[in-house]
Amino acid sequence: MKPLDNLLPALALTAATLVTALPAHAFDLNSDEPINVKADHARLDDNKGIATYTGDVIVTQADTRLDADKVVLYRNAEGLTRMEAEGKPAHYRQPAENDQGETDAKALTITWSAKDELLILERQAVITQNGNVFKGDVVHYDTANRVVTGQGNPNSTSGDGGRVEMVIQPRSTKQESNGSPQGQ
Repeated sequence: MKPLDNLLPALALTAATLVTALPAHAFDLNSDEPINVKADHARLDDNKGIATYTGDVIVTQADTRLDADKVVLYRNAEGLTRMEAEGKPAHYRQPAENDQGETDAKALTITWSAKDELLILERQAVITQNGNVFKGDVVHYDTANRVVTGQGNPNSTSGDGGRVEMVIQPRSTKQESNGSPQGQ
């Protein structure tokens, strides 16, 4: 038996513990679902509570999905605390809930904070939902309340002056017929 043969079952068990020992409201609103990670390569430092996945990384929980080139998961005794993703771009999708459509977000760097239920998108950040678009150099997305804030980068060479850009679709007839005044 090769030395690596003994390590692989332990690594698999520790990685499974890392991604399933989550707080009740982790990653998306389907908190009873486990987080699954698939990648070409994985490295787990159990002493530091850090798991690094590289190569076509896919992180899912129910219908929520994060695709990236590299994902680093951080955990402590309570479970998963932070997820950092890098890609060209990294891509996050949160399913539709209530009357809100699916949220689609992408950026070169995406950081998710479990405690704050906050997604931070940096560099070439774009979030779309129901045809509405929010772009900026740094975009903060409160995943629980679905609140988006952003900031531009005056040093940007993107041609937009480094400003935050937002495209808001007109209200639909359905929303107006539900008693919502058009201007509110």
